[in-house]
Amino acid sequence: MLDFLPLTATTATPQHPRLTWDIFCQVIDNFGDVGVCWRTAAELVERGQSVRLWMDDASALQWMAPPPHPQGLSVHGWPTARAQLPDVLGNVVIEAFGCEIPPVMKQAIAQSPSKLPVWINLEYLSAEDYVERCHRLPSRIMSGPAAGLTRWFFYPGFTPATGSVVREQNLGARQQDFAARRGQWRAAHGIQDHDCAVSLFCYEPAALPQLLDQLGSVSALSPQLLVTPGRAAAAVQALPQAEPLKPRYLQPCPQPQFDEMLWACDLNLVRGEDSLVRALWAGQPMVWHIYPQHDNAHHDKLDAFLDWLNAPHSLRAFHHAWNGMTSPQTLPLLTPEMLREWQACVQAARESLATQSDLIAQIQAFSAEKR
Repeated sequence: MLDFLPLTATTATPQHPRLTWDIFCQVIDNFGDVGVCWRTAAELVERGQSVRLWMDDASALQWMAPPPHPQGLSVHGWPTARAQLPDVLGNVVIEAFGCEIPPVMKQAIAQSPSKLPVWINLEYLSAEDYVERCHRLPSRIMSGPAAGLTRWFFYPGFTPATGSVVREQNLGARQQDFAARRGQWRAAHGIQDHDCAVSLFCYEPAALPQLLDQLGSVSALSPQLLVTPGRAAAAVQALPQAEPLKPRYLQPCPQPQFDEMLWACDLNLVRGEDSLVRALWAGQPMVWHIYPQHDNAHHDKLDAFLDWLNAPHSLRAFHHAWNGMTSPQTLPLLTPEMLREWQACVQAARESLATQSDLIAQIQAFSAEKR
């Protein structure tokens, strides 16, 4: 078992006047899209803000963030008529992941008799160079009901010149609390102290059979595989290599419990944007299954992340095989020494992120500046 080192507790961020935020999210991958939007909304409320979360598919919240919701946070369906919008618009409007807010909202903004809201296009997380260049740039609306108005690009990222990532103010305290009961969590899931707990949250990587073969043959690891529900579980269940491992198939769970799984495991294989950030905050060895794009644009995005991570050769090679950039047969053989090297790499990156102003603090300051 690898040691779990909690994040150093962070200090409170400056207080801002209470504003009303309208966050719009159109779901592509409901785990990632909903996950990021919910964490953003919930942390804004935790810092004294009022948030309306508008979604075209909020079904994942039934298990990811079951009611009752925090006071000051409400969830709404995608509006198609003016009567579905509040009489008074929010002070800040966010298009999550560059989605287009509905035309009825654009028209309401353009016709607002009071001060216009700050309109923010919250983009996808990336370590690519363009993020620093485009962060905080204005974009003039050239056509439609909102023609002539301005929205602002806000780019999450991994450097101080970007919008950083979501980090709750109580994250360090939560990790400190969990460290004292980590052994109990593992024991409840059938994991002994000497076992290597591996969490699997992925799409359908071509190298999955190779990984399962490895876990079944490397006795030095004493692997215990925890498989998340959905596509990961279906992919594992379809492979005969999985049977000797006796995987533990997990149930859907709220976000805080997902975080605890990452903290409890010795290797986390994650996918998408939200779980990548949570795996970094966990500080344990991790591998990212990036969302695949048909033109392979995700390859450059993955390499930019690995460059920022300062990934050792074995971690880079594992990512390339896991993401289909090289043959599945090139998947490096996992060893305890390799995992310790990966852990040191991830913890160094985590500490670098922790020195930056987090995304919630930055977007609040940005909105105050533009108002």
